[in-house]
Amino acid sequence: MNVKKFWLPLTLGAVLTVPSLVSAQAKTEALPKGVTEKMISEGATLFAGAGTCFACHGPDAKGVPNLGANLTDKDWVKGDGGYEAIVKAIMEGTQSETGAVMPPRGSGALTDAQVKAVAAYVWTLSHKK
Repeated sequence: MNVKKFWLPLTLGAVLTVPSLVSAQAKTEALPKGVTEKMISEGATLFAGAGTCFACHGPDAKGVPNLGANLTDKDWVKGDGGYEAIVKAIMEGTQSETGAVMPPRGSGALTDAQVKAVAAYVWTLSHKK
């Protein structure tokens, strides 16, 4: 009988701590592998500045007619909208349905790390709640 009293508090303790671990893990797993909040913040700065992404995609990333696509919805002209697909599109460049061309690295001199940061930010536009 003493065994039951001993195990009950341990069992309840384990049950009470698991949801908090799951919640913390779910927040971390919500971002693509390798993406951090710092990257997203840097990407937003680059998008609106040195990356010049805003020139074609607009300051709100909702697109500019006949130039850059809307990046805030789930409709992707190329790729599946996943982080790696966005990195690839920025690195290699792409062409829209209207024929507008986004040159590699958006014609900027973005480093690989900066491209990944911009891609992280762009990913959040259509994937974060």
